[in-house]
Amino acid sequence: MYAIADGEVIPEDGEPEMVFCPDEFGPLNLQPHPGRQWAELGGRHKDPDREPRRRRRATYNRPHGVRHLFAAYDLAKDKLYGHIKKTKNRSKFLEFCRYLRTLYPPTVRLAIVCDNYSPHLTTKRCRRVADWAEANNVEFACTPTNSSWLNRIEAQFTALRYFTLDGTDHAR
Repeated sequence: MYAIADGEVIPEDGEPEMVFCPDEFGPLNLQPHPGRQWAELGGRHKDPDREPRRRRRATYNRPHGVRHLFAAYDLAKDKLYGHIKKTKNRSKFLEFCRYLRTLYPPTVRLAIVCDNYSPHLTTKRCRRVADWAEANNVEFACTPTNSSWLNRIEAQFTALRYFTLDGTDHAR
């Protein structure tokens, strides 16, 4: 599938034309890390004209709950799509997949590369994922167990974690 996405192979009839790599990132933990904030140093022994950095607050309690980022990397467009949800379950995953399906016409076959997280899989008890995929011209491909790093969105999450979320200090 990655060869199709990279344009190295032309898809044959019945093969997916577009490839998405979705995954969940979370809970989004906006807990401050000591020594890693974006504010410039000030105060005594640094820049005497600048005010010292404000003290970072600890955010051990989550009175408003946590959030999870559902994101998908569109390999053809080199674009990242994301939705923030309060829970991480099969219903929310299918809701996000329905959104991905709306990005291309129904005649275009999509491939969705997932890890083996249980809401992505079809079980004997719950066939919602498989039934939705069959009805909507979508094919699911799962990475091998303990190999979620094969999903190309993982590199995007690394950048999000270290360049965006590190150094933040949010009230909620």
